[in-house]
Amino acid sequence: MNKKIANSPIFALLAFAAGIFCIQLDAFALNLALPQIGIDLSASEGGLKWVVSVYLLSVGGLMLAAGRLSDQYGYRNILIIGLALFGIASILCALAQSMSVLVIARAIQGAGGACIMPAGLALITNVYPKEKRSKAIGLAIGIGGSATAGGPILGGLVTEAVSWRLIFWLNIPIVLMAIYSAIFVKTEINDTYKTKLIDMRGLFLITLSLAILSLLIDGVSTGGNVNLNILLSMAFVILITMFFSSEKRSSNPLISLEIFKNRNFIVLTVVGAVINAITVVFLFIVPLSLQDVWHLSPYSAGVAFLPPALIMAFGGPIAGRLKTLHAVFVMNVCLGVVAAVFISVPKLSSFVMYLIGITICAIFLGIANALTLVATQSVVSPVVAGTASGITKTIITLAAGLGVVLTGKAADQAIGLSADHTIHSISTSIGWFCFCVFVFLYLYVYGRVYKY
Repeated sequence: MNKKIANSPIFALLAFAAGIFCIQLDAFALNLALPQIGIDLSASEGGLKWVVSVYLLSVGGLMLAAGRLSDQYGYRNILIIGLALFGIASILCALAQSMSVLVIARAIQGAGGACIMPAGLALITNVYPKEKRSKAIGLAIGIGGSATAGGPILGGLVTEAVSWRLIFWLNIPIVLMAIYSAIFVKTEINDTYKTKLIDMRGLFLITLSLAILSLLIDGVSTGGNVNLNILLSMAFVILITMFFSSEKRSSNPLISLEIFKNRNFIVLTVVGAVINAITVVFLFIVPLSLQDVWHLSPYSAGVAFLPPALIMAFGGPIAGRLKTLHAVFVMNVCLGVVAAVFISVPKLSSFVMYLIGITICAIFLGIANALTLVATQSVVSPVVAGTASGITKTIITLAAGLGVVLTGKAADQAIGLSADHTIHSISTSIGWFCFCVFVFLYLYVYGRVYKY
């Protein structure tokens, strides 16, 4: 078990929060800069897509492995490595003079992000006492998530006033501050894994499996070659089957299959994945509808979306104060409220009422998303916190990819432009309600979630 040092928890929180802030800032600021990047680097439409896609592929493929490695070699060590990779890659992105260099640098950024999330989450789990752990995770998510609010506006202003390259330069002082904070966190390497070797066969199989799955989701979301998608699907099924078969036979499995027998952990992760997919749809549709339905300029749309985005960031601290005992119930209630609002929003004729509606969605989505990470860490042993956070983040990241797929139709159909679009929005919300009913039935049969 890791030893906790009384004066180090705040540094772990700062390091993790700063890492989340950089990741979120890039994610939300870069979208508005993509057209200018394409012009400056003479990129084709297909090439520009890879600036975003390669990052998601890198994160999706490496996050689970990074979580397991953090259990083996120390949460602080992997967090620092992730921050360093993210910072170095940011410099390469800022200096890139061609699309190929930018895409490679974004892949390295993804590798850094894959280390930051599970290692940082597990680090807080291990340095904070049990009674303060949830609040600390919620606060870190809230601080880091504040970049969600300022990212779009900052991205637009920086790109127009200076250059899109400044978006990447802004990461450097934050990364340096995060690394400096992490150095003060004094924890020992997990005794459980200290003398064991990494299952390299399992590591290779799961990383390749997840990379192929991420590539498949990206292909489906962009309407890629059907035959290629079929081949990717077959390759994923074969590789993931080989992985689980290998893990069962291994004396030192990469991932203890016992964690998949933790019913509380699985339910929290599944509900969290659904909520994360819905959040991606929300974050895509709302800015689009502000421009296409309410006829706001991109900058005005960013300003209008600022209050809901800020409210969403407050979901972290609120989630940290909720009891894990009620986590699934609260997350399900949040989903139900969002579904109800989504049904009514397309029928609203008042802009003020529309903003109130999306703000209500934002606070409930913010609480539910943060509660996924807070609660999953509470129902597993701190010994496997890195692996558990890697599994959770991998699943909800892949779910975000599915959310991108959903936005393909949602962008045209769910913003309430006609009767057919309204019907689609209502049917989507009914689907979410059905999922809520299923989860409530589960809670009735199996009871509530308990801490580890």
